[in-house]
Amino acid sequence: MPLKICVAQLNYCVGDMPGNAQKIIDAARTAYADGARLLLTPELAICGYAAEDLFLRPSFIQACDDAVNRVAHELAGLKGLTVVVGTPTHGDNGKGLRTKSVEVQQRHNAARVLREGRIIETYAKRELPNYQVFDERRYFTPGQGTCVFQAGEGAEAISVGLLICEDAWFEEPARLAKASGAELLVVINASPFHVGKGGERELMMRKRALATGLPLVYAHLVGGQDEIVFEGHSFALQADGTLAGRAESFKENLFVAQAERVQEAIKLIANIEPERSNEADLWDALVLGVRDYLGKNGFPGAILGLSGGIDSALVLAIAVDALGADKVRAVMMPSPYTADISWLDAREMAQRVKVRYDEISIVPEFEAFKASLAHEFKGLKEDATEENIQARIRGVFLMALSNKFGSIVLTTGNKSEMATGYCTLYGDMAGGFAVIKDLLKTSVFRLARWRNANDPYGTGLNPIPERIITRPPSAELRPDQTDQDSLPPYEVLDAILERYMENDQGVEAIVAAGFDRALVVRVAQLIRINEYKRRQAPVGIRVTHRSFGKDWRYPITSKFRA
Repeated sequence: MPLKICVAQLNYCVGDMPGNAQKIIDAARTAYADGARLLLTPELAICGYAAEDLFLRPSFIQACDDAVNRVAHELAGLKGLTVVVGTPTHGDNGKGLRTKSVEVQQRHNAARVLREGRIIETYAKRELPNYQVFDERRYFTPGQGTCVFQAGEGAEAISVGLLICEDAWFEEPARLAKASGAELLVVINASPFHVGKGGERELMMRKRALATGLPLVYAHLVGGQDEIVFEGHSFALQADGTLAGRAESFKENLFVAQAERVQEAIKLIANIEPERSNEADLWDALVLGVRDYLGKNGFPGAILGLSGGIDSALVLAIAVDALGADKVRAVMMPSPYTADISWLDAREMAQRVKVRYDEISIVPEFEAFKASLAHEFKGLKEDATEENIQARIRGVFLMALSNKFGSIVLTTGNKSEMATGYCTLYGDMAGGFAVIKDLLKTSVFRLARWRNANDPYGTGLNPIPERIITRPPSAELRPDQTDQDSLPPYEVLDAILERYMENDQGVEAIVAAGFDRALVVRVAQLIRINEYKRRQAPVGIRVTHRSFGKDWRYPITSKFRA
């Protein structure tokens, strides 16, 4: 009989070992009833990814052990079922890596292989990533061995080689698994999303299948965890690297692949979900990031300042798709410089997406601030000081509403603004979650147009009035202001930011690509001098391979120029 393999592509929560264990138990029972005899859970599924310094607490590791033992006990009666559970484990010798100044007990990023109530194998991840958002060498030590186990029964049993995430990006672990008798590779993963990452994974795993001549099943998780998102996108490849199956992205799924022998080779059969556009992936990532950040942290809803501009409009549309209109509130806070069309567009959008909408003028507070400071500012022209006062009044209003009613404030700043400091500390940066923090302004416009043409969550087409997309962007903090008064055109600015910030190109390389030297130097300078602002910004959703978060760790004080 062919071996039916089930991938528990589920949304696991960091630190909820009892809840994660129950998810695995329920998935195993459902899969077993459907005929599956091998269940794969993602990397570190028992505790969620990434638990960061919780991994250093002995009680945390003990709770993981207890949860794995519970899974083994609860599934003991499912004869012939093999379950692979991703979990942290103690190191073999139990000794610390360092002494005195810092002592860290050995840990492994591992997987337990369970069958009929027993742990039959344990495999420790060999290759530990330490780049981008990954920091695994802070917590784990590399494993040394291989893991090949039997799944299925009788003559149809298959020798399965187990790898964990980064292991499969290198040749040796898979080669050693094959040398130990593996006929099929299974790879359990926690690989954070960025645009295009799904295709990158399939391409790399195709190389691994071709190099070993073995079919491969890639098991991934789904869900949001602080700034990172996991999109699922589990898949199966034939030994020649061709796609055998692909799970839905951004949804919990018990993805099934059937492995059968055909002339002594293993062939995989599964359903294939079609490829998706980058915009569809991006939208789902932002929606999932918002939904899980609020849901897993217990916030009853969200509130944001709706200005009539593109950034807040996009954040509102994302929030409604993520939470539902009944859990989202928008507040328009006009100043003396707010254009009439901003009022009209904000009102229209709120009506389109059916959220609670209020207008609270900041004019009295702004005039009161200016009156209080008149003596101090006597003889001085109005400048960014007065602009920032307006932004900070709005931040105070939003945080007051948040404190009173419990909803989290969603900030509306984008990556272009965060890079160049075109944002106000304790003003428009005040809030709990920065939804579009990793979207360049040009991406904001592109995604807004995509959302108007698509309705993935059934909340309605065209949520964003067209004039919001087409009018010149403005902070409206002084008369007739536009963003381009202070910044280069976004098409140029974003192209420089991509090269300098995301891809680490230096000034000379960017100039050689055809950009104006003075402009490149200015943008690089803006990025450097605004590091102190970004350190105080709320956490936000990572959707590119280089975000202003765990990917970006630069000193505030530095004389270096790239």
